[in-house]
Amino acid sequence: MKRVVVTGMAGFSPIGNDWRTIRENLAAGRSGIVRMDDWDRFEGLNTRLAAPVQDFSMPSHYTRKALRSMGRVAQFGVYATELALRDAGLFGNETLGNGRVGIAYGSSAGDTRAFVDFGNMLMNNTADGLNANSYIKMMSHTAPVNIGVYFGLRGRVITTSSACTSGSQGIGYAYESIKSGSQDIMVAGGSEGLCATEAAVFDTLYATSIKNDTPQLTPRPFDRDRDGLVIGEGGGTLLLEELEHALARGARIYAEIVGFGTNSDGSHVTQPSAETMEIAIRQALEGAALSPAQIGYISAHGTATDRGDIAESQATAAVFGNSTPISSLKSYTGHTLGACGALEAWSAIEMMNEGWFCPTINLDNVDPECADLDYLVGEGRRIDTEYVMSNNFAFGGINTSLIFKRWN
Repeated sequence: MKRVVVTGMAGFSPIGNDWRTIRENLAAGRSGIVRMDDWDRFEGLNTRLAAPVQDFSMPSHYTRKALRSMGRVAQFGVYATELALRDAGLFGNETLGNGRVGIAYGSSAGDTRAFVDFGNMLMNNTADGLNANSYIKMMSHTAPVNIGVYFGLRGRVITTSSACTSGSQGIGYAYESIKSGSQDIMVAGGSEGLCATEAAVFDTLYATSIKNDTPQLTPRPFDRDRDGLVIGEGGGTLLLEELEHALARGARIYAEIVGFGTNSDGSHVTQPSAETMEIAIRQALEGAALSPAQIGYISAHGTATDRGDIAESQATAAVFGNSTPISSLKSYTGHTLGACGALEAWSAIEMMNEGWFCPTINLDNVDPECADLDYLVGEGRRIDTEYVMSNNFAFGGINTSLIFKRWN
């Protein structure tokens, strides 16, 4: 089996569009949650909170022709991939089109503006507003397809449209593609565009935060006084590469992927299962041939929903007890859905390499129904560790766990 390393990383998040900015906001305990005044027009929608990406636009070298098939979801994915390719020293490299470079990437859905155009056809019996690119923007694999076309990638395409695990499954399946020898390089990750319809999905389940006048105080993962999640947006790309291929070209290596577990609950679409979460975590550990004690930090899914937080904490405690530090990036970014697995893996790797790990903000009183864990709070913590784990759990009962090893 081949070894797989990370040689490029980039993304866009509600707390920054580069690691330096993200790190500053993590250190300051500053979140990207804002009140969406525009959502006041939606009758029956309770939440007014979201976490948009600020100051995002496509550079001028993206022509009108190139952009016509890209909605916001694809734009996040394509531009994050460009920056990751540049970071890895692979942008414009002739090997990108040799059939050994593939994509594993996903989102919860395509661009919702295109959905509106098709809805107009069904409701008003007119195809006005539709064009040849409407479906390309709407389809669930809009990000990986646009990435492949724009950069001329001719390897395999794996569409990981699995809600909150889209990004982490993208990384995991990319890892397996290289590990098996099928590909040399994989573009991996996920993206999501902010839309009130996605907030409405959770609103109908009474799972959204309605602290509409105090956005800085929510979400509150694992906290006794949490009242739900906040929807965010963004995109993240990790460039994965077969180790010998990376070494041969003198690539900078951020980390090695050593473990991946994924499974499904097989029981309920929206009610999480601690039992199968635990199995996914153990699968990652077994694949990496590691004991729980060797993991120095866990990046939690941590959405700030009652059932999710409780199930995740119980699964984590069943494997690690209360000795492994854990925190949730979603307390800063909100739930970026298809992007969260990639953004959280990126952050976990960067923090591992620095030896500093962010706390969960707004975690003042741990919910007594959550398991006893080493929750990071306050100013974060200096931790010298060789391994970190990043976990995500999605609607449909889809569970993922990734393990990264520090590269020395």
